[in-house]
Amino acid sequence: MLIAENKTIKVSKGGLIFGILMIIAGILTWLNPDTALLAMALYLGTVFLLGGIGYLSAFFAYPSGGLLALGLLDIIVGVILITNLGVTVSSLPVLLAVWVLCVGVIQIAFSIDARSSGLVFWKWTLASGIIGVLFGFLILSHPMIGVFTISLMLGTYLILYGCLGVGEYFAWKKLLTV
Repeated sequence: MLIAENKTIKVSKGGLIFGILMIIAGILTWLNPDTALLAMALYLGTVFLLGGIGYLSAFFAYPSGGLLALGLLDIIVGVILITNLGVTVSSLPVLLAVWVLCVGVIQIAFSIDARSSGLVFWKWTLASGIIGVLFGFLILSHPMIGVFTISLMLGTYLILYGCLGVGEYFAWKKLLTV
């Protein structure tokens, strides 16, 4: 507790509870990869839908064919993703694989440029690119690996985010009780 200008500041337990819930969500994501993928598909569709609405509102403030096209496209994609969750779920591993492949190819090309420029890290970038390309092809040939990879990454993020929330709670508590 800290008293500043006749006010008492208390640390809310909301951050602690939220952090614990995020850790639990991360563990559940690891234990239920199919459900996590379904939730991710719903989230992705919602993000596209809200993004499209944002572009449309920007279009009305600043009329532009590009904003209108992006807004309508995002809304259409969002509606398709939300109304066809099965297709969205089954396509996420493929989208992940294509993304990993593209990043890998870009890293390989960058490592070639880095080598010709005399940059010493080019070998690490090349290795990372090759691993990315191999991993992308692995996911394309075995999509379930992509499902588990997505769930592992999401679960790990949720757990780390939850640990951050718990850590912040105790850090604030310690700071305000000194």
